[in-house]
Amino acid sequence: MQQYVLHSLQQLQAHLSQSRQLYQVVDNHGDAYWQHQAQPPFPVLSQQRPLSSAKSFFFAEQETLYVFDGQFFRETIPKPEPFVLFGVQSCDLMAIHYQDIFFEQDPYYQARRQQALLVGVDCVHPCQNGFCNLVDAGPGVRDNTADLILHPLDDDRWLLIVVTEPGRAALQGLALTPATGHAQNLRSDNLTQCEHEFDDHSYILEGIEKLNRDQAPDAFWQQLAIQCIACSGCTTLCPTCSCYGTQNQAVLQDAPDKPPSQARQVRFWDSCLYEGFQREASLHHPAEQAGERVKRFWYHKFSDDFLPEFGRYGCVGCGRCEQTCPGVIGVHSVMKRIVKDA
Repeated sequence: MQQYVLHSLQQLQAHLSQSRQLYQVVDNHGDAYWQHQAQPPFPVLSQQRPLSSAKSFFFAEQETLYVFDGQFFRETIPKPEPFVLFGVQSCDLMAIHYQDIFFEQDPYYQARRQQALLVGVDCVHPCQNGFCNLVDAGPGVRDNTADLILHPLDDDRWLLIVVTEPGRAALQGLALTPATGHAQNLRSDNLTQCEHEFDDHSYILEGIEKLNRDQAPDAFWQQLAIQCIACSGCTTLCPTCSCYGTQNQAVLQDAPDKPPSQARQVRFWDSCLYEGFQREASLHHPAEQAGERVKRFWYHKFSDDFLPEFGRYGCVGCGRCEQTCPGVIGVHSVMKRIVKDA
């Protein structure tokens, strides 16, 4: 891999934005959000984890899958312009990698994914509620999840690591200074120091082990379900959640007395915690009790059964569920209770 030292992120941002739409995480009144950056000067790269992950760039919150005009069915595959996600943190990059496997055969997801250039950024300090170090998702960006990797050095300098051929091609025409061994060693030292700064989250590993042994009784899950108000905050913010529903809609003409001009099928984000998500057309429901749905959610995040398919758990340790859950049943709370009660 080629490695360079940058003395100005603005130079790299401006260069990439010439041929792509550039999106970057920006601080806004204490929170951080993804925003489109049309032109210089570009904002300072935020070190804060954004409230929402990058999954909506590829797995749209709502989109039309096909339309029927009365005679033919026509797919509506998106045709996005090339874009760059600048400064994606390691946990969210691992989530994109996870979704790449889940949506490997999905043409709507892949149409967006193939137009994306991913510029990752290493975390040099743990974020609130984060435990990426326990689930192989950080704090350093993994080489198989990004095209380019940024690491903050001293004196406002950055180490730039070229991982993929698309990443190398994106830098064509940009004057770069090769990195020294000192800069490369500094990255290793900084990531090691960051690992040591994480709080003791060993209860999460113990909880995962007990969960896979099915040591949490049904009464435990039913108790958690009482606290769950099915708001879908956790599944919406979770960067690996991929549940969706579909709905057929009639497209009405301007005149209300005329028949629909066409029909379309729309895909939208859904949640496995909703009562109607698994209900079958026969009205049979394999997870009728709320406790069963809560249990299913956490098994999908940490069950060993999914390791052969995805090579990892369905949780990347971002901690967003803990941050958003009004019922206090985010990952930290649940794992502590499994360890205590199971």
